[in-house]
Amino acid sequence: MDALPFDQARDIIFKRVREHLAPSTVESVPLAEAQGRVLAAAVTADRGYPPFNRSARDGFAVRAADVAQVPTRLKLIGETRAGEPSRFSLQPGEAVEIMTGAPGPAGADAVVMVEYSRREGDDVILEQSIAAGRNLIPSGSEAARGETVLTPGVTLDYPEIAAAAMVGAAQVEVYRRPTVAVVSTGDEIVELDRAPEPFQIRNSNAWSLAAQIRRRGGEPRVLPIAPDRFEETRERIAEGLEADMLLLSGGVSMGKYDLVERALADLGAEFFFTRVRIQPGQPLVFGRAAKKPIFGLPGNPISTMVTFEVFARAALDLLAGRPDSPLPFVEARLGEDFRHKPVLTRFLPARIEGDYGEALLYPVKWQGSGDLVSLARASCFLVAPEGRESWSSGEPMAVLPR
Repeated sequence: MDALPFDQARDIIFKRVREHLAPSTVESVPLAEAQGRVLAAAVTADRGYPPFNRSARDGFAVRAADVAQVPTRLKLIGETRAGEPSRFSLQPGEAVEIMTGAPGPAGADAVVMVEYSRREGDDVILEQSIAAGRNLIPSGSEAARGETVLTPGVTLDYPEIAAAAMVGAAQVEVYRRPTVAVVSTGDEIVELDRAPEPFQIRNSNAWSLAAQIRRRGGEPRVLPIAPDRFEETRERIAEGLEADMLLLSGGVSMGKYDLVERALADLGAEFFFTRVRIQPGQPLVFGRAAKKPIFGLPGNPISTMVTFEVFARAALDLLAGRPDSPLPFVEARLGEDFRHKPVLTRFLPARIEGDYGEALLYPVKWQGSGDLVSLARASCFLVAPEGRESWSSGEPMAVLPR
């Protein structure tokens, strides 16, 4: 098969996974345990929010018409704090001292901040004119009673959990976490509790993939390493097909002992592509067996991580209940000149340095797709598309957050 551009490969993944996408099981969980889960049922407002005209500032609740010309003197008729009802109804020429979060009095349509005031006896002198509606948030303007606050398919993180807590959703309906089997392959790989020989390496890929799976709401199942023997590789793959999705690391290149494709074929897998035009990660198998999506990821650690984020994550997101999975590209200005060979799209370790308004993007020097130390020092991936060779310092480049 010809190598595909990464966007075409992603389109194939979405199409093929949706072909056999079964409805996910829904379960109810306490909100305290819902972080990272995908919402299955809408969360609605139990009342209007805010439930009253809420002051956004410490200051003085007024009728905007009374402060059209400033400075102006208004009679101070009382004070309202957050957490207590408003007991006042403003008449022309009056003001109420008010705290942030407190309900505005009847008749008030704005709040003048305390910084623009001074007290004289029972009066307040206001030195800033203000438009109606300023610093006083109308009741129900954020959400009406019964309005959907959170829609199905959203991932519950701290803002969503706060919104659910605000409307009293102590239990939320979420999709079951899809199970993802992870199999590392190769005689050179040993488990973490074994001391490797000089010619061996520890199994880092299984644990990086497990972390990436958890971060997207999946449940990883790390299976024993598959050695470079056909029957044992086939056995591990068959075991992995009991999960909702299978990830294999290594064994997908053209070497004599790269057995993954042959073992998958022996188990009846169909293949949709076997190479993509990216670096790192050109040898990438995507297929299906027993209606389960299968990815044969390259074995070099950074290749494994990149191909999960760019490709396998899209399938996992669909299985988890997310309707789609766009890549969260952003742009950053280069801090130095950059060149690459423009025959592949490259996802290269990079870091963003500097503060707000002055942040710059710098490629991280690395020794290739096995260099985990360099990736640990990076904060993102610089994305250099095929078809362009060079960029000058100060130009924007696409960035994929790590």
